[in-house]
Amino acid sequence: MSAVAETTLPDVTGHFGPYGGRYVPETLMHPLQELEEEYFRAQHDPEFQRELSYYLKEFVGRPSPLYFAERLTKELGGAKIYLKREDLNHTGAHKINNAMGQILLAKRMGKTRIIAETGAGQHGVASATVAAMFGMKCVIYMGAVDCQRQELNVYRMKMLGAEVVPVHAGQKTLKEAVNEAMRDWVTNLRSTHYILGTAYGAHPYPVMVRNFQRIIGDEARAQILEKEKRLPDMLIACVGGGSNAIGLFYPFLDDKSVKLVGVEAGGLGIKPEQHAARFQGGSLGVLQGTRSYILQDEFGQIQSTHSVSAGLDYAAVGPEHAWLRDARRAEYTYATDDQALEAFMKLARLEGIIPALESAHAVAECMVRAPKMSKNALLIVNLSGRGDKDVAQVADKVKLEMPK
Repeated sequence: MSAVAETTLPDVTGHFGPYGGRYVPETLMHPLQELEEEYFRAQHDPEFQRELSYYLKEFVGRPSPLYFAERLTKELGGAKIYLKREDLNHTGAHKINNAMGQILLAKRMGKTRIIAETGAGQHGVASATVAAMFGMKCVIYMGAVDCQRQELNVYRMKMLGAEVVPVHAGQKTLKEAVNEAMRDWVTNLRSTHYILGTAYGAHPYPVMVRNFQRIIGDEARAQILEKEKRLPDMLIACVGGGSNAIGLFYPFLDDKSVKLVGVEAGGLGIKPEQHAARFQGGSLGVLQGTRSYILQDEFGQIQSTHSVSAGLDYAAVGPEHAWLRDARRAEYTYATDDQALEAFMKLARLEGIIPALESAHAVAECMVRAPKMSKNALLIVNLSGRGDKDVAQVADKVKLEMPK
């Protein structure tokens, strides 16, 4: 526990301390081992890294800017606020970083078909995009409730040639979409690669997704040093499964002067089945291939969750985040639906940037923290995605009316 940022973590069995691992049916053990071996070979293959770097630059549009939010900084009256603009990536979120890495792995392994789960739709769009790019069949599983509240992204996936399968089981959101994707994978192992979208699931997914997303933090670190000649005092990112947050945090883990703050979905408040803040009343358990903090009842049954944000509406959190919390290297808090909606509108009105509702949770926490910090302090907020997909939902909730 002493070396928090030990780059060898997870260990060889995929554990971050007591978290992580590989809790899957026997039929999935071999494909996961095959994926692990191919991923670690690719990590050390200069040709793979060259190809990935090429597409991230020429297709995704990296590096994403680190933008000084001058008017938000002035309004809040405290720390100098920078936004890491992952919303400017092709497809509109950080999800494409991981999808691009995984499609190149799928190609190396000779797979011809891609499946993925999605909540807010951004990972589904990213997976459909790279599948179209490389000529692979693509099936996206999405909860029926999420299909309705993220209708724009459903159309985008279909336009890209993907089949979108609405999942009507259970709560009809992200957890059920993951279940269906895993069932599909078990049935079609020979031809299919599962592009899991977050730093969750059975090993090697948490470490693999983290490493594909760490480009966010690597860039932010270099950019803030160039602009300010020093490291930031604080990083803030929203946490669903946790890929955008761990991608930002990881390159700063050894820098103890940098405070790391993850923001979960507080929903309607911290009451059972009204939120998706796993560190607020969650407990240790196993869900969908890994061991982590989970919202479950006393009998181990997974509780329903709620968030205005489809991408944060999930009952478990990535195992590396659980470990960072135990190690007290990162702090985890939450923002309610109302706070996220307020932050959404404030960023739009002050900076001309419409954030994803997921990202608005991080902006909400920035609105709490920045005024309490010195004007010399530096704060980076990860703007993980853009809010086009959320405009209709937010307009209804804040009662914006069409002109007559």
